[in-house]
Amino acid sequence: MKKITTVLSAAILAASFSTAASAKDTLAMVVSTLNNPFFVSMKAGAQKEAKKLGYNLIVLDSQNDPSKELSNVEDLTVRGVKVLLINPTDSDAVGNSIRLANKAHIPVITLDRGANHGEVVSHVASNNVLGGQMAGNFIAHKVGRGAKVLELQGIPGTSAARERGEGFARAVKANQLDVVGSQPADFDRTKGLNVMENLLEAHPNAKAVFAQNDEMALGALRAVRAAGKKLVIVGFDGTKDGIAAVKSGLMAATVAQQPELIGKIGVDVAKKILDGQSVPKDIPVPLKLITK
Repeated sequence: MKKITTVLSAAILAASFSTAASAKDTLAMVVSTLNNPFFVSMKAGAQKEAKKLGYNLIVLDSQNDPSKELSNVEDLTVRGVKVLLINPTDSDAVGNSIRLANKAHIPVITLDRGANHGEVVSHVASNNVLGGQMAGNFIAHKVGRGAKVLELQGIPGTSAARERGEGFARAVKANQLDVVGSQPADFDRTKGLNVMENLLEAHPNAKAVFAQNDEMALGALRAVRAAGKKLVIVGFDGTKDGIAAVKSGLMAATVAQQPELIGKIGVDVAKKILDGQSVPKDIPVPLKLITK
């Protein structure tokens, strides 16, 4: 009987150590949506690096819904997660999720989009303001000063939409472009198509459009072709489909982010935090303008 008890005790002890080790090695990544190639690439970069470093990575999809995002984080706080990497659905709304993680003493890293509330250890993202300027300057080079241009904005309230718009506005002012129409299309290809159809009807003399991501740019491209027009179309993100459209001459350019690198760096930062190292508050990821 004593022998059996000893064996059982050893088994229970081993199980507890196994659980503790598993919890220690678990990171979580909450993504705004996986219905977007950019964020799928970000997820892939994080998964690859987590596997390389020996971490278990839980990935949850918020489906562009702040309430789903909060539910995801609530779930993670009881799953022994050691670091939370989060790509916000909305820079304001995500504050509720981050505060929840703060209360559970889980360090938070934001990816691509920043957070306006809650305590974040580090933010990994491209310089969206610079990217918006790059797009605007390129458009000005192609269509000239004073030209009428359009803008498809991303999801209102996200730092990416705000910052890309800010950078584009700077280039518009510097190059004296005339923005005759600017509307949100929520970073979505179908919405980009629908909004662009309306903008083209209202502003038939527009010469170019800046879409704050490639998905909207590709939607805009469909609208432009259906209308039998030729516009300079510039996207943002450098997704596979976006780059293909540029190389085939259908889009003029895309400001390329490196989503896989953002995911990879996020995991690397998580490791440093767990190792007790200090990390920068903001970590910029390089951009490049892709043209034919």
